[in-house]
Formats: sequence, structure tokens, C-alpha cells
Amino acid sequence: MADLLLHPVLPMLVGAVLVRVLPRVIGNVVMLLAPAVALAQVWLLEPGTTVTVPWLAWELEVLRADTLSRPFGIIFAIAAVCAGLYGMRTQQASERTSALVYAGAAMGVVHAGDLVTFFVFWEIKAIASTLVIMARRNARSGRSGMRYLFVHVLGGKLLLAGILWHYTATGSLSFEAFEPSAGTILILLACLLSAAVPPLHAWLPDAYPVATVAGTVFLSAYTTKAAVYALARGFPGWEPLVWLGVFMAVYGVTYAILENDIRRLLAYHIVSQVGFMVTGVGIGTEVAINGTTAHAFAHILYKALLLMGTGAVLYATGRSKASALGGIANRMKLVLGLYLVGALSISSLPFLSGFVSKELVVESAYVDERALVVLILQIVSVGTFLSTGLKLPHAAWFGKDGAGPRSNDEGHPVHVAPVPHTMIAAMGIVAALNLAIGLLPNLLYDLMPYAVDYNAYSLGKVLEKTQILLFTALAFFLLLPKLAAKAMITVDTDWVYRRLPLLVGAVGRRERTDAPPVEHAAPSRPRVAARFEDARTSALARFGRGGDGPPPVAATWTLGSVLLAAGIVLFLLSVVPS
Repeated sequence: MADLLLHPVLPMLVGAVLVRVLPRVIGNVVMLLAPAVALAQVWLLEPGTTVTVPWLAWELEVLRADTLSRPFGIIFAIAAVCAGLYGMRTQQASERTSALVYAGAAMGVVHAGDLVTFFVFWEIKAIASTLVIMARRNARSGRSGMRYLFVHVLGGKLLLAGILWHYTATGSLSFEAFEPSAGTILILLACLLSAAVPPLHAWLPDAYPVATVAGTVFLSAYTTKAAVYALARGFPGWEPLVWLGVFMAVYGVTYAILENDIRRLLAYHIVSQVGFMVTGVGIGTEVAINGTTAHAFAHILYKALLLMGTGAVLYATGRSKASALGGIANRMKLVLGLYLVGALSISSLPFLSGFVSKELVVESAYVDERALVVLILQIVSVGTFLSTGLKLPHAAWFGKDGAGPRSNDEGHPVHVAPVPHTMIAAMGIVAALNLAIGLLPNLLYDLMPYAVDYNAYSLGKVLEKTQILLFTALAFFLLLPKLAAKAMITVDTDWVYRRLPLLVGAVGRRERTDAPPVEHAAPSRPRVAARFEDARTSALARFGRGGDGPPPVAATWTLGSVLLAAGIVLFLLSVVPS
């Protein structure tokens, strides 16, 4: 059992407890020290290290370190350090605890050697991330958190059913590459839901932008990337994933181009960039798995930097609509400069991390003779630069001050509050890491699961990518007078799970009004229980709503009833031999 002290999850969980009970000043140190210790443990774990624990009739492999888990564990720990520093002045103790548990659970996922351990950490991750979303403590984050929880509990039930079905068919709980079967298809669906594959993605742009500025940075690092790891571990070479990934890349970038909210725009880009990773998993070659892993690593860095930049804007101005910003470039020069490092990195500008990782995915498609995939991914990169590198900074930093069509303070100057030094320091560290990987790609390539024999900086590749970005920028600025923002509503697939409960609720409300009233005395409740029940009812009543208005959903489509019914069905399916 002493070997369990080697597990990188342990310092994260200990840190989660300490930041909750210790004074804030000491908690600041713990918030950085816990993931730093976890990083050291991941770094020192030799590939091939395993720790098993007996449980009932099985030996659970609670720790497995290999060449695939290593890069994910390293970047998960680095992300926790940087996000912890970024949120040092803004996060409350409860959010810090949830964030460390969330990050620790994600590290548990990538170091799980069996499906039981994998499932336990997967579910802890879902619960902790829900608490991170709700930490902002307003009505919108509560509603989005409940929707997020519903989706991920459903995903957990799919995962559990798949594991049980797989074990019934094979007698194995080992977490390795799967063969197609009914059980593994359910596991795949759970992973795709967590990876935010459309149309199962709407929870991501719904929930991530409503978290705190630091909470969004944590969220961007773990849920989807843990799912990418699971796909790379269990489903390499599954052909449908190639085209699902391509569809994700196109879908995400399309909605990002249309989006006005700066954090929601970046949330859609998570969907798009994870599409590159899923495509690599589907191709399944050693080059492709290297590309998927490298891009997950780089994506966590540049996406953290982008969300830190937009989070700093939100913190300083209180505004998240690009059209309600503008005119802040002179007052937030440093934030703008650091943001642009992330924007150019996600756009694959040479000598930044996104270039050396994304080009590896594209190269794997080229080597596998998938010309159409290569073409589509290159076009997506153009859209990525258009929205994150041109549209967003132009509107938010350089646009006409507060004069957008969705500004609540039409024509009023944007007030800019000072940004904490810890936020700037975190952005500087992440920007430096993006530059270091871009300038010295072997720092990243040496961590990959397989040996990398690829030169990202051939003259042809550098010139090709530079020309694409330059011509995109030229077209943007030439057409800028015709690209004025217009007020519009974009309908995504979240419309279904927002509106369907309301329709069911409307039917139920009609039935209740037709029934005769029943009078009864309300039993007295203890004060604490009453407050808890009122809060629970309020949250459930808003579960299906995009805003205020009828009808309450809890009375007619109770969350617990839906989950119970789904659980019963999936359990019955899971015990049927294939």
C-alpha cells in the first residue's frame, strides 16, 4: 500500500482539503505546491510502473504509468499550477477545493489501468467540475451547472453500462485498446459525450463561459482532454472517429465565427480543436497518436492563455460581449499582447506551440493519403485565425468604445479596473511555454508516446502556413467596412434540451390544472432543511430554461426520475450477454 504514495492524485486531494481549512495566505501556497508535487511525481514515474490494489475478486490497477499517460499527466499538472496562480486573487476556498479535486481526478483518469478505477475517477471529475461551474453562485451558473451535471451523469451511466457489458462478454477489466462490441460502443458514446462531439457538445459552450474567470481556465484543461486520452487509449484506428473529428473541427469554428460573447467564442473553439485530436485518434497510426497527444498538450497551453486574456478583460470591465467592448487596447496593452500569443498559437503561426502540434495531426492525414481531411483541416485553421486572431481582438480591444448593437451601455466608455499581478504572471508563464515549445519543438516531441521523426520547420511548411495567415489577415482588413456586427441569434443543438423539458412541462401543467385541487396541511420543516429544499427546487425548476419564464420543469419532468429510468434501462442492457 505504500506504493500508493507514488500516485500523483494524492497531493492533489491533500491539497484540496488543506486549501479549504487553512488561512487564505497559506492556501495560496498550497494551491501552487500541490500540483507542483504532482508534476514531480508524474515526471519521476518510470514508464511501466504499476500499482495494484485487491478489491473483491479483482486486482485493480489503480496506477499505470506509460508513454501515453505521461504527457497527459505532465500537462494536467502544469495547467493546475498556472490556473491556480491565475485565480489566486479571485477564487474562494470552496472553488479551489473543487478545482484541485477536478484536476486530481483527471490525473487519476489518465493513470487508471483498469476500467473500475477509470470509472471512479471519471465520475469524481464530473461532480467536481460541476461544482467549479456553480462556484460563480448566480442563477445562470446554477442553471448551466445543472444541465452540465445532467449530461455528464447520463454519460457516466453509459460508461458504467458499457463497462459491465464489456466485462460480461470478455471477463476483462483492463483498460486497453478495445475491439468493437456492444459494450465498447457504449463506452465510446460516453467518451464522445465528454469530448463534446456534436450534437453532444452543447453542454460545453453553455457551461464554460458562466464559470468564474479562473474556473473557466480549469474547465478548458481537463474534461475534453481526459476524454481524448480515453479515446486514444481505447479506440485508436476506429475509422468513424476520423470524420467525427473533421465534423467537430468545422462545426466548432463555424459557430465561433458567429459568436459575440468572447468566452463562448473560445468555448466553441475547444470543440473545433478537439476535433483535430479526435481525427488523429481515428487515423490511429503512430504519427497520428503522437499528433493527437501533442495537440492536446499544446491546446491546454494556448487555450488557457486565451481564456486568461478574455477572463482578464471580463474581470477589468465586467463585460463579455465583444460588441460591448472596444477602445481598451491602450489600457490593456500587456493583456492584449499575451492574448495574441495564444491567438496566433491556436492559428498555427510558425514558431508557436500550436504550429508544431497541429501540423503533426495534418501530417498524419497526409501520410495516410487522406487529401480531403488535410484540405478541410487547413480551411478550419483559416477560420480559427479569422475568429480568435482577428475578429475577437479587433472587436474587444480596438472596436468603437461600447457602441456595439448588444451593448447595455450604448455609447458609454468602458471602465477598466486594474488586473491583479497574479493574473498577468500566470499569462506570462503560459505565453513563455507556448513560445518555448514553438521554438524548440523537441521539448514536446520527446514526451510523445512514440518516437517522432518529423520536421515541422521545413521551408515549404513555414511558407505555406505564413502565406495562408497573411492572406487571411489581408482579406479581413480589406473587407472590414462590410463586416459590421449585426444583432442575431444562433441556434445550436442545446435548443433541444432547453426546449423539450419545457414542452413536457407544459403538458404536465395542463394536466394538473384539469385535476381537482387537493388541500393538505404543509408539514413544518427545520430551517436548514427548508432552505436546502427551496434551493433544490429553485435549481431544478430552472433546469430547462434559458431565462426567466414558465414553466417549472421539476414538477413534471423530475431530474431524478429521468436518471433513474435511464439507469434501469442501461443496467438491464448491461447484464444481457452479447
